[in-house]
Amino acid sequence: MYDVIVIGARCAGSPAAMLFARQGYRVLLLEKARFPLDTLSSHYIHQPGVALLGRWGLLDDLRASGCPPIDHESYDGPGVRLDGFSLPVDGYRTTYAPRRFVLDPILARGAVASGVDFRESCAVTDLIFEDDRVVGVRYTTPEGTEATDRARLVIGADGMRSLVARKVGAQNVVEHPRATCVYYSYWADVPSSFELFERPGRWIAAIPTNDDLTLIMTYFPQDEFPTVRTAVEPAYLEAVRTTNPVLFERMAAGKRVEQMYGTGHQENYFRKAYGPGWVLLGDAVHHKDSITARGITDAFIQAQTLVDHIGDGLHDDAVLKRALRRYENDLNNNFLNLYQGVLNVAELKPEGRTEMLRKLVGHQDLIDRYFSTVSGACSLDDFYNADLLTVLDQN
Repeated sequence: MYDVIVIGARCAGSPAAMLFARQGYRVLLLEKARFPLDTLSSHYIHQPGVALLGRWGLLDDLRASGCPPIDHESYDGPGVRLDGFSLPVDGYRTTYAPRRFVLDPILARGAVASGVDFRESCAVTDLIFEDDRVVGVRYTTPEGTEATDRARLVIGADGMRSLVARKVGAQNVVEHPRATCVYYSYWADVPSSFELFERPGRWIAAIPTNDDLTLIMTYFPQDEFPTVRTAVEPAYLEAVRTTNPVLFERMAAGKRVEQMYGTGHQENYFRKAYGPGWVLLGDAVHHKDSITARGITDAFIQAQTLVDHIGDGLHDDAVLKRALRRYENDLNNNFLNLYQGVLNVAELKPEGRTEMLRKLVGHQDLIDRYFSTVSGACSLDDFYNADLLTVLDQN
């Protein structure tokens, strides 16, 4: 009998398992893959996520992986270029964009070091219910046999297509249509900081990552997905060439070293977050277009928030119910504005936004605060302060 079973050991599941174990709970962490294993990702960890890695004692492991530090961001849109960086969070301003076969094992090792029972190559097939309450899981072991384990709380950190969400009938409470499709690969000898390029219908990101490689991502409107997917590489290269010829020239002087990766299935939703004996975490509870690279950071924040709310009250029915309700409320309070902001960017219609951004040129503090609204270091309410309104009125 475990206190907590966590399904999924990536950016939401491993931190949650680790934090519950540090609270003194007995935790089982199940992962269907065997690490290290890559997965689709936008890689980038914003300042709040880096701050949590520092708080958890895992940031030195990430630094030791050779993942290059990032301390500058540029945005190039129609008629405007901004250079700056987000404000720090808890003293952390430098960011990182690690490969997932680097980051996910670091998180899992942190869970194991905290006392978590971590089992890889274990695919959960069903939940165990008693009196409409989830009390455990069924899964296949690496040997192909079926096993069951029970727990006070089962956490579904099993991604956008969450089995836990499906089995408990967790419905979407907020939902919007898919906005973009994305394709990316890794390039050698293409030096880059954190660069963003936008034109109507196109968004390009270039980000340094492990092994001296640069991740270059291209975003297209969702309605172009049926065409783009039939000829990915030409569409990818043409998108870069027409959006930023200078980056295209740098790519021509470098070399693509891996295959193309991508998806047209980027859902936008909030799901019902909890019920008797279960709770959802990470992409299982909330997913949005990856264009602003919020997934990893948001998963970290959700894991910390869930554990903070439950604290030592896991075995008190009333305390646990209140804690899960507060966790669900925090999802709305912390992420709804970010969610809407992501959907606005994912429209790939920069004209209205860049008109405002052109007025920030020459005001470095406001530029950094703008970048901070995307990172989460500054709320939109704080960004639209008296200083900004004065600048906007003067132009």
